[in-house]
Amino acid sequence: MEFKILLTSAAFVALSALGASAQENATLAVEGETILTSATAPAFAENLDKVYSGWLFRKLETRALQMDDFDNPAFVFVDQGIDLFEKVDGTEGKACASCHEDVEDFAGLRPSMPRVEDGTLVTMENLVNDCRTERMGAEPWKYTGGQMTAVTALIGLQSRGMTVDVAVDGDAAPFFERGKELYYQRVGQLDMSCSNCHEDNYGTMIRADHLSQGQINGFPTYRLKNAKLNSAHARFKGCMKNIRATPFKVGGDEFKALELYLASRGNGLSVETPSVRN
Repeated sequence: MEFKILLTSAAFVALSALGASAQENATLAVEGETILTSATAPAFAENLDKVYSGWLFRKLETRALQMDDFDNPAFVFVDQGIDLFEKVDGTEGKACASCHEDVEDFAGLRPSMPRVEDGTLVTMENLVNDCRTERMGAEPWKYTGGQMTAVTALIGLQSRGMTVDVAVDGDAAPFFERGKELYYQRVGQLDMSCSNCHEDNYGTMIRADHLSQGQINGFPTYRLKNAKLNSAHARFKGCMKNIRATPFKVGGDEFKALELYLASRGNGLSVETPSVRN
């Protein structure tokens, strides 16, 4: 699992100097694979022409951290994920590696998540905890806890560079519609919705930083603000608190539906896990 970013720092600085139009077409090359940071918006994202990775909205220094796995602070936690993946836990005397001998076998999973199984919307965290409780006889991990984000980052890393392709039709349709409803629903004392920031005002400044489109193709993401890996649901909770709203339950039906809708809005982008954000 050794990766090197091939875009040189000189090219990176030159790209930044060219401005937004050039940055829209920026790509990251990772071990011969191209990570797309922009794509044509999915047809159901009717208010967008293109979708852009949050990487494009960050400062040069922050982007550079993500560009080099040696400097990317998220890899400290990915290393912890490797240890956890191999650690025996629970009454069955098993580790994750007991069934999944090679973590690289998870390549292709992250681009499809969340997804519907047996009529239930499941996230990566659900899959991990189901394995722990049903196959290992172990206690479930906290949904947004450090152990969980370390392992989901490790699993997500196996799909880095692959194209996000989350299903929104068939069994997923009602969950998609619920997530879309939540995305545009105004809540809280500030009477705001997700779309007010991440659709209507992306690219503008807020608190000395640029608003992004709120794409989640890089989660779990290392945030400089709190110096740890953050899950998508933890970020949802933080956003709701920022607009003075009562957050939905982490791991609950509302946030899972919202995750499905947001993930699908990024269809066509590449998986960037683990990304670095402010």
